[in-house]
Amino acid sequence: MARKDKVAQRDYKAKHIQVLKGLEAVRRRPAMYIGTTGPRGLHHLFVEVVDNCIDEVMAGYCTQIDCVLHKDDSISVTDNGSGIPVDKHPELKRPGVEVAMTTLHAGSKFGGGAYKVSGGLHGVGVSVVNALSEWLEVEVSRDGKVHHMRFERGKPVSKLKAKGKTKKTGTKVSYRPDAEIFDQIEHEPERLLTRLEELAYLNRGVKIIFTNEKTGETVTYQEKNGIQAYVEHLNSTREPMHRPIYFTRKRKETEVEIALQYNNGYQENILSYANNIHTAEGGTHVSGFKTALTRAINQYARKANLLKEKDKNFMGDDVREGLTAVISLRLRQPQFEGQTKTKLGNSEIEGLVNSVVGEALADYLEEHPTVARRIVDKGITAARAREAARRAADLVKRKGALENSNLPGTLWDCQERDPSKCELFLVEGPSAGGSAKQGRDSRYQAILPLRGVVLNVERARPDRMLKNQEFATLIQALGASVNLNNGNGENGGNGESEESHTFLDISKLRYEKIIIMADADVDGAHIRTLLLTFFFRYMPKLIEEGHLYIAQPPLYGVRNARETLYAHSDDELEKTLKSVKAKNPQIQRYKGLGEMNPDQLAETTMDPEKRRIKRVMIEDAEDAMKEADRIFSTLMGNNVEPRKEFIVKYAKEARDLDLVGA
Repeated sequence: MARKDKVAQRDYKAKHIQVLKGLEAVRRRPAMYIGTTGPRGLHHLFVEVVDNCIDEVMAGYCTQIDCVLHKDDSISVTDNGSGIPVDKHPELKRPGVEVAMTTLHAGSKFGGGAYKVSGGLHGVGVSVVNALSEWLEVEVSRDGKVHHMRFERGKPVSKLKAKGKTKKTGTKVSYRPDAEIFDQIEHEPERLLTRLEELAYLNRGVKIIFTNEKTGETVTYQEKNGIQAYVEHLNSTREPMHRPIYFTRKRKETEVEIALQYNNGYQENILSYANNIHTAEGGTHVSGFKTALTRAINQYARKANLLKEKDKNFMGDDVREGLTAVISLRLRQPQFEGQTKTKLGNSEIEGLVNSVVGEALADYLEEHPTVARRIVDKGITAARAREAARRAADLVKRKGALENSNLPGTLWDCQERDPSKCELFLVEGPSAGGSAKQGRDSRYQAILPLRGVVLNVERARPDRMLKNQEFATLIQALGASVNLNNGNGENGGNGESEESHTFLDISKLRYEKIIIMADADVDGAHIRTLLLTFFFRYMPKLIEEGHLYIAQPPLYGVRNARETLYAHSDDELEKTLKSVKAKNPQIQRYKGLGEMNPDQLAETTMDPEKRRIKRVMIEDAEDAMKEADRIFSTLMGNNVEPRKEFIVKYAKEARDLDLVGA
């Protein structure tokens, strides 16, 4: 083998190196540029095109963006900006619009000429859209003329031509994603609308119109109050404690815009952006904000004598309980971590935001003592709850939650000890638990029955969650540990840790798959939602790393002379009945898992070869996490009216619950 390898090395010459020209590399390896060829990648094309329009907005050239989803799933995006240049590039001797559409890393964003502030600093956006589209057409209104050019799979098929006169300026890009590239090209309008609504909040005053030709519906977004309205929108399912606190400051070439509002809940919700790019993983602007917030509230509480000399300073968790905030920065040279742009890395930004927030909040608290008192009182209550949570966590640890010898008595564990081969079924009620125990493969399948409706953690602090018997048992069975990392807040409240909230460590997880197995009815949906809320709030990595699943038990059993066929919906039942040759087949409606005998439960819901389970995924953290937060807050929060509206709206559509799974 060694000799053959040496021969192969000698034969390896320059002629063997394959050079991919133009946009060939994008078509050959699309995931390198858009992450995936699944739904997230498909919708990312739209984001890239719209973000180019938003760059025009930030530069002050554009006031309106029109988006159309056509019946053939092609999309058109039109802005009234300055228009892509149509004159010839001095070096490439081709029109600027052609260069922009066919060349990676080509754009006016690198030199700082046309755009001082821009989101798409990597310059691959629109050219990647072109490469991954069956066809793309661009119309540029500029210099009194309408210029047109067409591309197919990234290559020009027509020259840039003037096809009419106009007094307007702007760019229209129309494209149809390539079915040769994507798993499917049918767009989900809600995904498109989510990004457009977000951009309308972040860019005060811009008018964004979306038309869905499939349904004939048109939606218009225009937010005069910008991120102040965004914060109110995010808190619409909660009970706000005051009107939004808003301030904006400009330091050198960086503009800082922040809106925040406390509510009566217990979860923090901080959304951060840099040049309209959602920095889902935070970064220096977020750490600067958190540090300043903690310091400002501590200083005010001391000055107002609301914290006594003997009292400890608030920690980060204490002052962020129930906080909803939007942080939006516009800066000249943002440094993102990778093409995905999920974290801002500019070191100088942390101190800048820290200074801006510290000054602005100190002024606000002094001028609004009633609101300041409410915020401090909430912090005092949160600090007491944090200490209670710490005591509860110590109690869980003392019980030896991580020791196999001290596993909960209600757990029917499996024989296998390699976590990568094990599954845990969370089963509703003792009856279904008994059937699941008898129907399981005990070599690798474990069963944990849950008694009754579990605690709604959306309306409870961590200490209550940790004291709850069902969740304590679940944490113990999973092998999770309780970490209460509160940063360095005791030293004047200046230190801060981005992971400073209560969370459950799953590094010693005992099962590869955790499968929620509840009845396919309203009660089962309620329990699934409660469990999903728990995992979403306290074990997000369980979802992110693909460990959480939802079982899909059948609704009907259709028995003929020889066998029983199963249907998971009314539509499936109708098709099954048509396929059955018997004249009068017996139809059984399963009201609960307990109505199935162990063999039926094993065959339909537990056997890996035959069962249906849905993996709970947060495929796009930027959108799905916010949507899950909205749904959880609506269904589980204190505000009754939004929950009532949600139930009325979706009652007729409800069949089975799969909030973020696919």
